[in-house]
Amino acid sequence: MSEQQQGKLVILSGPAGSGKSTVVRQLLDKYPGRLELSVSATTRKPRSGEVDGVAYHFLTVDQFLQKREAGEFLESFEVFGLGNWYGTLQSEVENRIQNGISVLLEIDVEGAMQVVEQYPQAVTIFLDPGSLEVLEQRLRGRKTETESVIQRRLEVAHEEMEMAPRYKYQVINNKLEHAVEQICQIISNDPGEIVR
Repeated sequence: MSEQQQGKLVILSGPAGSGKSTVVRQLLDKYPGRLELSVSATTRKPRSGEVDGVAYHFLTVDQFLQKREAGEFLESFEVFGLGNWYGTLQSEVENRIQNGISVLLEIDVEGAMQVVEQYPQAVTIFLDPGSLEVLEQRLRGRKTETESVIQRRLEVAHEEMEMAPRYKYQVINNKLEHAVEQICQIISNDPGEIVR
């Protein structure tokens, strides 16, 4: 019986507006059946069109905190102090890795550092928008947030960008196709030793 190659754990972080969601969609298209996005759990209410188990695992605060207390999360945190919890369930990651499927976590810097404590050989990638000025333009271009939310996101982005050196790789997303190609090369070439 041959030993099956395990999948890799890939962590992608970056400030809001750095293009993570677009990059993730393209990565999943390039690795069908070999790279899957971990679906995060959250206590926030579903937005229009979001499906439980697809967009997020929507949990009540009590359900989330029970799972957190039971150690079922690789990482979890409360966003902006508003009472909305987010986290990555271990069950979303470990079974896939054992079955040879690489798992992509699109999580914030704080969560990434929590996961790296448990999986130090994870492939960690920080997606950098290039500058805070570029990021501000992108956030304002969305026309989805209030001025106070934009300012808070920029403050958080500054803090996150200072953490970028703690990642194995940093990719500047000033040209989408180039950023995606760089990340594909990283995923292909990093041994991801924990999972080989």
